[in-house]
Amino acid sequence: MGTETLRIVRTIAELRAQVAAWRAEGLSVALVPTMGALHEGHLSLMRQGAASCDRVVATIFVNPTQFAPAEDLDAYPRREAQDVAALRSAGVPLLFAPDVKEMYPDGFSTTVTVAEVSEGLCGARRPGHFAGVATVVAKLLLQALPDVAIFGEKDYQQLQVIRRMARDLDIPVRIEGGATVREADGLALSSRNAYLTAEERAIAPALHRVLVEVAARIHHGAAPAQALADGMAVLAAEGFAPIEYLELRDAETLASDPAPGRPGRLLVAAWLGKTRLIDNIAV
Repeated sequence: MGTETLRIVRTIAELRAQVAAWRAEGLSVALVPTMGALHEGHLSLMRQGAASCDRVVATIFVNPTQFAPAEDLDAYPRREAQDVAALRSAGVPLLFAPDVKEMYPDGFSTTVTVAEVSEGLCGARRPGHFAGVATVVAKLLLQALPDVAIFGEKDYQQLQVIRRMARDLDIPVRIEGGATVREADGLALSSRNAYLTAEERAIAPALHRVLVEVAARIHHGAAPAQALADGMAVLAAEGFAPIEYLELRDAETLASDPAPGRPGRLLVAAWLGKTRLIDNIAV
C-alpha cells in the first residue's frame, strides 16, 4: 500500500480534503467500510483495495441505525487502539473514524431503502437493518467518492443491497466483493465470534460444513427442498437454535428458486447460545 504512515481523520471535511489531495496527484482510491473489531477478513479487503487502487481509506463506524432496539449495539466490540495498530501494520494510509454526530447531525431525517433484494433472509429477521446499512454506506460513498468500495461476501445479502443501491442511485463507485476468510476448521471470521463460549466455538464450524454438504447434494441432483430440510435437521442436532433460515437463492437477485442455469447462493443464519452466526457459499 502507500508509503505514508496512517493518518486518522474524524470529520467529513478532512476525509474529503485528503481524497482531493490524492486525486490532484492522479491517484486512485479504494474505500473499505467497517464497524471495527478488525480481523483478518477485514485486512484481506484492505489488501484487495491496495491491489486495485493507489490508496486505501478504511472507515470505522459502529452504525446505530442498523441495529434494532434489542440487538447488540452497546455490546458490539469497540477496540480502536488495536484496530489502528492492525491498519498501521497493513500499510493503510487513512482511517476515517467519525462519531455519531458527524454522521447523523441534529435533524438528520433521510433513510435509503432498497426494495426486493433486502427482503427475506436477514431482512425479514432484522427489520430496518438494511435501510440503516444502505443509508450509512450511501453517505460513506458520497463522502469519499472512491473509485472502488469493497465489502466482504460473508455478509452476502448486504453486498447485494449495496450493489443495487449504488446502481440505482448512479453513485459512480465500483462495488467489489471480497472472498470470505475462514478459520482452518471452516468458521467464517466475524467480529461476533468473540461472543462464542469455548463449547459453542467447537460446534460453530458445522454451519459451513452443512452448507458444503447441501451444495454437494444439490450439485449431484438432489431436490433442493429435501437437501435444505436435511441440512436444517443436522444444524438442529448440532445445537443451533433457533435456525432462522437455510435457503437457496439466486446469486444476483436473491430471488427464491433460482432459474436453471442461473448461479445460486446458499445462505444460512442460526444462533449458538447468544451469538447469531451467518454464512453463505456459491452453489
